[in-house]
Amino acid sequence: MSDNRLIKVNDREIEVDPNLTLLQACEEAGEEIPRFCYHERLSVAGNCRMCLIEVKGGPPKPVASCAQNVKDLRPGPDGAPPELFTNTPMVKKAREGVMEFLLINHPLDCPICDQGGECDLQDQAVAYGRDGTRFEENKRAVEEKHMGPLIKTIMTRCIQCTRCVRFATEVAGVDDLGLVNRGENAEITTYLEKAVESELTGNLIDVCPVGALTSKPYAFTARPWELRKTETIDVMDAVGSNIRVDSRGREVLRVLPRLHEEVNEEWISDKTRFIWDGLKRQRLDRPFIRKDGKLHPASWDEALNVVGEKLKTTPPEKIAGIVGDLVPAEAVKALKDLLLSIGTPHMDCCIDGAKIDASIRENYLFNTSIAGLEEADAVLLIGTNPRKEAALVNARLRKIWLNDMNVDFGLIGEQVDLTFDYNYLGAGPASIQTLIDEKGGFAQAFKQAARPAIILGMDVLTRDDAGAVLNLVAKLGEVSNLVTDEWNGFNILHTAAGRVGALDLGFVPQNNSSEIKARDFAGIVEGAQSRDIEVIYNLGADEFDVTRLAGAFVIYQGSHGDAGARHADIVLPGAAYTEQNGTFVNLEGRVQMGVRATFPPGEAREDWAIVRAISDRVGKKLPYDDLMTLRQQMISEVPSFAQLDSVPRDTKNVTPINDETSDENDDVAKTFTLSGLVDQNSGPVGEAAFGSSIADFYLTNPITRASETMAECSAVMSGKRLLAAE
Repeated sequence: MSDNRLIKVNDREIEVDPNLTLLQACEEAGEEIPRFCYHERLSVAGNCRMCLIEVKGGPPKPVASCAQNVKDLRPGPDGAPPELFTNTPMVKKAREGVMEFLLINHPLDCPICDQGGECDLQDQAVAYGRDGTRFEENKRAVEEKHMGPLIKTIMTRCIQCTRCVRFATEVAGVDDLGLVNRGENAEITTYLEKAVESELTGNLIDVCPVGALTSKPYAFTARPWELRKTETIDVMDAVGSNIRVDSRGREVLRVLPRLHEEVNEEWISDKTRFIWDGLKRQRLDRPFIRKDGKLHPASWDEALNVVGEKLKTTPPEKIAGIVGDLVPAEAVKALKDLLLSIGTPHMDCCIDGAKIDASIRENYLFNTSIAGLEEADAVLLIGTNPRKEAALVNARLRKIWLNDMNVDFGLIGEQVDLTFDYNYLGAGPASIQTLIDEKGGFAQAFKQAARPAIILGMDVLTRDDAGAVLNLVAKLGEVSNLVTDEWNGFNILHTAAGRVGALDLGFVPQNNSSEIKARDFAGIVEGAQSRDIEVIYNLGADEFDVTRLAGAFVIYQGSHGDAGARHADIVLPGAAYTEQNGTFVNLEGRVQMGVRATFPPGEAREDWAIVRAISDRVGKKLPYDDLMTLRQQMISEVPSFAQLDSVPRDTKNVTPINDETSDENDDVAKTFTLSGLVDQNSGPVGEAAFGSSIADFYLTNPITRASETMAECSAVMSGKRLLAAE
């Protein structure tokens, strides 16, 4: 039997959940309710009064529909369903009065306001307001506030809806904003006139319904109707946030979030939102060849001839390939095919040295999924700071902590502010063993939890004793319900957008029947220094000390003139993530399609096309001439690439890493189990404390390092530069 309740909205009967607000119930009935303070993901404030409706049988005055639930309605005579009205003369007059009050002090800044064209106050004033005002007093003025290098404030426009205060407190988890004073002196302010210290501050711009909080880097740049809007995927971390890129001509001018309940809800991090100025600075727009110790511009024909000749004349065992953090799966597939056609097994995508067994997909996925974390009843973080490494995963953890105080959180590693309370269990691997042995406290709660989850940061996997730490994690999982038939609580928190896709494609050392012993990233670097590796194809890898490759001939392909390009012998200009169609797999294994918003600058080309052109010069022509054919081959090799926007539940490996040695009846061995994590030859556990794989949230890849906005954020948040008054 349904628990829904029957009500009438404008004489139309509808069944709704009794826990819904009247505003939500009216919208389910198809009626539009104006609002300023109400937001679906924030607590109810009920202070703008724009959502007024009439309730039959209620008090003889309009009711704020956001602040009353359906279950609070009284039935009519003889049990008749409660009746709501959204279009009566009483409602119309009340809304006009509220709008008149809101506009008393609001300045007529629409011609110069960056919110113009997408402003809730503009739209609702036209739809629900009066054509005049009865107030002739002078408008009040409010001093501007300083909220950091990202938020521009014009607080005279503020209508005190308090959305920004509630977002900062509830979602971002910082107490930097508040409402002070009363009556006409009320104003939103920052405490101590300092920057809002959160990785999610840009979302304040989205929740503000007027132009009080706007984007400082975007100020006076464009109007919304001038921009071409492209829906694509973010690559600043491994979360795979859904975004909209707004561009004009060949220039990206703005990045905004798109709604995706299971990934980023409707938020994005500041790094995702504000790196767009880095897309046009320090760009590689033509090929370069190093001559006499200096890089000189060259034509594509010259560069491809040099690369092709080098790859043809070098013995296969002396050639290697590495890929970086922002590379789409199509380019990884093309480079892997090229290297295998040449005959080299030396390749790796883990340029941070992470020790990952890619033979089973669940070994390297965020198996609970991001949204699935909300089902967990105990969460243990080991060697990670999700606030820096995946800000939206951290926001999801805070959401769980706020909504369910019965969920226990524990942290082993660096003791930092994660915006939610947790049990600090220690700094190093010894704390995991203590957790296994203990009987009470968090240990007991974790072992008795029906759906526990462990989140391992990349700092765990890059340690020399990574195998030994995984052994301890497996032991902890075996004395708890970490992995059951219905639940897999083993999670790896990746930080690189292209890493999971590269692991899915098997861009790891190819230990097959060849006589050549395959080298991983550490082996490739060692080979370059010992001259055993003579040629290295570096596809967008900048996040390591590239001077360690100095002993080899380095072919660098990327979009920015970062560390990799500065120390390369051949530079091939590639496209950034907004300039090419590409597939990215996020940390939970969700395959998503990135869409080109603008074209690459100058002579730069899409990454997969460059590798395809090189294969012609090498005499090993790859069997695809267009992106669609390449994607079909990806799907035939790795079926998970056909499952767009879904979290995989298959426990069988989909990565044919060792095609020549695989066994058709090897399915049982490829099923994920905790015992599969155990490495008998891992050695002892070290004593070093866990840390975070990211030192500076704002400077993590070539695009962010080219961004002036990110450089300013880094300086302000690290305390190297005080926020100047403007």
